[in-house]
Amino acid sequence: MTLLAQNNDQLSVQDEKTTGGNQLFPVFLKLNELHTVLIGAGNVGLEKLTAILNNSRHARVTVIAENVIPEVYLLADKFKGINIIQKSFTENDLDTADIVIAATDNSELNNCIRQAAHQRKLLINVADKPELCDFYLGSIVQKGDLKIGISTNGKSPTVAKRLKEILNENIPDELNTTLHQMSILRNSLNGDFAYKVKKLNQITSVLVEPKTQPIKNFKWLLWGSIIASIVIAATALWFNEPEFKSYVQNINPIFYYFLGAGFVLALIDGAIGMSYGVTATTFSLSMGVPPAIASMGVHLSEILSNGIAGWMHYRMGNINWKLFKLLLIPGIIGAVTGAYILSSLEHYSQYSKPFVSLYTLILGLVILSKAFKLKQKKADNKIKRIGLLGLGGGFIDAVGGGGWGSIVLSTLIAGGRNPRFSLGTVKLSRFFIALMSSLTFITMLNGARWESVSGLVLGSALASPIAAKISNKISTRSIMVAVAVIVILISLKSIVNFLLKII
Repeated sequence: MTLLAQNNDQLSVQDEKTTGGNQLFPVFLKLNELHTVLIGAGNVGLEKLTAILNNSRHARVTVIAENVIPEVYLLADKFKGINIIQKSFTENDLDTADIVIAATDNSELNNCIRQAAHQRKLLINVADKPELCDFYLGSIVQKGDLKIGISTNGKSPTVAKRLKEILNENIPDELNTTLHQMSILRNSLNGDFAYKVKKLNQITSVLVEPKTQPIKNFKWLLWGSIIASIVIAATALWFNEPEFKSYVQNINPIFYYFLGAGFVLALIDGAIGMSYGVTATTFSLSMGVPPAIASMGVHLSEILSNGIAGWMHYRMGNINWKLFKLLLIPGIIGAVTGAYILSSLEHYSQYSKPFVSLYTLILGLVILSKAFKLKQKKADNKIKRIGLLGLGGGFIDAVGGGGWGSIVLSTLIAGGRNPRFSLGTVKLSRFFIALMSSLTFITMLNGARWESVSGLVLGSALASPIAAKISNKISTRSIMVAVAVIVILISLKSIVNFLLKII
């Protein structure tokens, strides 16, 4: 043992002497190989039995009680290892026990059970009596093969419960897949013990040091793509759009309206992971911008904003790379196809505009419905057809000027995907999809309204670094409701105005 380790041990002992400390030693028992005797079959007994079976479905448990509530019988019918004996407790009932749990409401009986257990050198848990317990049934967080036990030393079960909720929410379900992969890798490694430990430490270091273990060259790839997209877009505009040159010298006041709108809408999008496209398109249409140009403005602004947001999520470790690969190529194909079709219909914008408004109206209703379903339980089975989801999401996003977040992100979360990883992955993939659809729009369109486009681009870019950081610090439901109401009202206004014109 090193001198530093010895000093740490001495400090730990000193801390325990001065503060008491948590003296509990956490262990994980193989209840399927042990015999547990549970005395008591009322509500408390049911709670204890449920806790055991939730953690070990093949546990061997003998339940002894004079009165057994029906719920205990129903639970026992589902598990083969449960044996119910309806009778009064006697000390001989512990002769074959390995672990004892007393769950009666009779203090004298609980003391008798504890004494009989200690005479047989058995560990016992007495419900709601920490001072009589040899061990506690703590709060458990489980993600597949991963289990984490939480103890507050009997001080506050409520705090343990809250910590369990936090860990359940923040530990990704994908970690169980990682455990299986590591098990396979460990069995396949050759070499001595020291080599295996070193190799496994190198591989798993990314779990605790995401910022110091970046994917090779990804930083330069992402920022290089952002710079290249700006250069390509600026070059194409400079040689193909005379209006763009004059715009630089004579800024139209409408630029400032779109600058403010881009900033606010990007903040909202960063908070809830969706709605920038649909809100920006709705705003553009209300300002008289044709659908194709509105969609182009949205996607041009999303190149920089999503590039920055994607980078921020990458630095925070919020990217699921397998999901990213499955979304990217189909999403790009759908986006380019949608941008091409919408640009081809630009001469008929007076007729396509109400259909786009109808689409934003539907998306507004979708966002509103999602706002009141935030507490729904996760689906048992994750969505499998990721490529098809990306293809449809990219196409609809390009045609309607938005919907990638509303459709793809909400579908992933509803299908059981981790919200934080889904948000980061959708943001990063959105950068590449916005880039490709923007290039398609620029190639196909002439005479774009650059005061609105540039306002959205600059406003959303300024908001992106802030938006990524506030995604977990704001009331999602209230923002979604507000966004949905605004989108619905503006879309209805546009549709009504069109109907009044043709009447």
